[in-house]
Amino acid sequence: MTESKIIYTHTDEAPALATYSFLPIIEAFAGAAGIDVETRDISLAGRVVSQFPEFVAEDRRIPDHLAELGELATTPEANIIKLPNISASMPQLKATIAELQAKGYDLPDYPDEPSTPEEEDIKARYDRVKGSAVNPVLREGNSDRRAPRAVKEYAKVNPHSMGAWSSDSKTTVATMGEHDFRSNERSVTMGAADELRIEHVAADGTVTVLKQSVPVQEGEVVDGTFMSSDALDRFLAEQVDAARDAGVLFSLHMKATMMKVSDPIIFGHGVVTYFAPIFEKYGDVLEAAGADPANGWNQVLTVIDGLDDDTKAAIHADIDAVYANGPDLAMVDSDRGITNLHVPSDVIIDASMPAMIRNGGQMWDKNGDTRDTLAVIPDSSYAGVYQAVIDDCKANGAYDPTTMGTVPNVGLMAQKAEEYGSHDKTFEIADAGTVRVVNQAGDTVLDFEVDAGDIWRMCNVRDLPIQDWVKLAVTRARATGAPAVFWLDEQRAHDAELIRKVARYLEDHDTEGLEIHVMAPAEATKFSVDRIRQGLDTISVTGNVLRDYNTDLFPILELGTSAKMLSVVPLMNGGGLFETGAGGSAPKHVQQFEKENYLRWDSLGEFLALAVSLEHLGEVTDNPKAKVLADALDAATGKLLQENKSPARRLGSIDNRGSHAYLAKYWAEALAAQTDDAELAAAFAPVAAQFAEHESQINDELIGAQGHPNDLGGYFMPEPDLAAAAMRPSPTLNGIIASI
Repeated sequence: MTESKIIYTHTDEAPALATYSFLPIIEAFAGAAGIDVETRDISLAGRVVSQFPEFVAEDRRIPDHLAELGELATTPEANIIKLPNISASMPQLKATIAELQAKGYDLPDYPDEPSTPEEEDIKARYDRVKGSAVNPVLREGNSDRRAPRAVKEYAKVNPHSMGAWSSDSKTTVATMGEHDFRSNERSVTMGAADELRIEHVAADGTVTVLKQSVPVQEGEVVDGTFMSSDALDRFLAEQVDAARDAGVLFSLHMKATMMKVSDPIIFGHGVVTYFAPIFEKYGDVLEAAGADPANGWNQVLTVIDGLDDDTKAAIHADIDAVYANGPDLAMVDSDRGITNLHVPSDVIIDASMPAMIRNGGQMWDKNGDTRDTLAVIPDSSYAGVYQAVIDDCKANGAYDPTTMGTVPNVGLMAQKAEEYGSHDKTFEIADAGTVRVVNQAGDTVLDFEVDAGDIWRMCNVRDLPIQDWVKLAVTRARATGAPAVFWLDEQRAHDAELIRKVARYLEDHDTEGLEIHVMAPAEATKFSVDRIRQGLDTISVTGNVLRDYNTDLFPILELGTSAKMLSVVPLMNGGGLFETGAGGSAPKHVQQFEKENYLRWDSLGEFLALAVSLEHLGEVTDNPKAKVLADALDAATGKLLQENKSPARRLGSIDNRGSHAYLAKYWAEALAAQTDDAELAAAFAPVAAQFAEHESQINDELIGAQGHPNDLGGYFMPEPDLAAAAMRPSPTLNGIIASI
């Protein structure tokens, strides 16, 4: 038997708090089977500290665990459980830096406008942490993401609430359709390995190198595209007017975390357009004071509040006039006046659009009421997906979780596939001219005429991940019998290249008896929701961004949340990465925990990921005890759902800690009852007996701990002792776990 080891990641917010409670349980149960559990810190705060070892006292340094795990993910030995982490927007990054500095970490400030080589280096290090920095490093495989049968069956018997849809709903999606990323895209497949250079040629012939070296492989798909800044501004202004005229809420839906370069820029255009009178009148003053609309309206308000009293009063009066004369904004928090435009990371399209659809096509207004909404999604690449669902709901009403089918996903994401707008190949163009992609021989591979302010981006997808993606799609279609639909649009340049590859690589597999389609995203959506209403399942086979969107859209409609999905990433070199669901609601859970000592986070995703991690470990390390642990954990998770021991919403009920206690109880019972491993059965029989004897006492201790404020000593980096004490308040439970 080879070494049995699981790497469990320490991340952020509610999942990180839950780890303080659940990890001791994992370590105790896994240890009984000879399995080591190690942790690695890939939290936002941990990643920040790891970038600046020379600024931090030696005893407070944090190694670059993300880089370490990135290397591990390329090996057959990898067994990594990855919890949701913060994909940091600039406000979140700066808040983290400030918190760490207050804790005594001697970190440099973020240089917004670096003027020295040292500041350039500091900015580059911080920028490596920003946005979706974790996932591209760890995802050395494609994604198999689905609702486990037990979870789906539970949702059918215990359906979540769905808002009613009206056929005359005014809710709709607005998208550009021209002069955007989709319409301007050009794509090529490389005939040989090469090294590309991205450069800008100004009208006077001046050449500026934007990216010196982009190594590419034979068969790699290379795209370039841009969004017109002027067209974006016209589009946004038209939508502000359209929302006002229709009497609906204006709501901008972006992905300013994952697309960390492009989407904050677009978000900033949205802020400037909605508050156009403010920026027209006070733009120079605000810019001089440090306002940056790309960081959201809240950052601009903070700058305004630092101005002299007369100027501040005048601006606020004009802001009131903007609100009075414009459309109402969709709200993130009506009680605190936080609008859709306040913070770029507050409204993330893959979570916000499904939530709106689930709520009958409505969002919250400033009075706390729900209203129809104009959902503004500037780029038209995937906007049609949401419009298709909205059209279906207008025609047929809300979906019924008790009968609806499911849409699992096979996602192309290995080796940084389709990292649109998130990396060092995305630029805001300074001057009009031509952006061209040139190979080593000096030939132009792609070129684009651009204007100042346009957003240009490049995307790469290697050939081996595409081959693996097609293989995984066929494997899942064969395993489930469900149709597999490649969501690819032959009218889009990038997708046309992928369609040719999909057709070629399907020939390498036995597809006899399988139903496999290639459809444009809007058409694929309609096909899938038609089947959903019949209770039928359909596998969506998508690229990386649609993977992100679909694995929230359909689970939120089917299960009420995407946190309950099973996410398996078979790594291309034989290891396994097991992801635990989405963390979009994690900030609200932390706020409630700090206020009430009640954590509503549901660790079901962690339970599911741990089970498949143990199963994988048992197979690759020839450890039959790991397989017994996995089977028992599956049984325990099923019983947890059946007995309704998942976290409830309200104080005084079972919260995250209580669900962990019941999971441990049911897991011990399942191990004691199984007959495949007598040693484990004997070891856990007394543990199960202790749980049975002390169940009421554990419940009293856990529920008795609720109902008071919690000081965790930090949001992005809680003090470990405080977090552990808060998350493990039952001495009886702790004693049982320690006895294993």
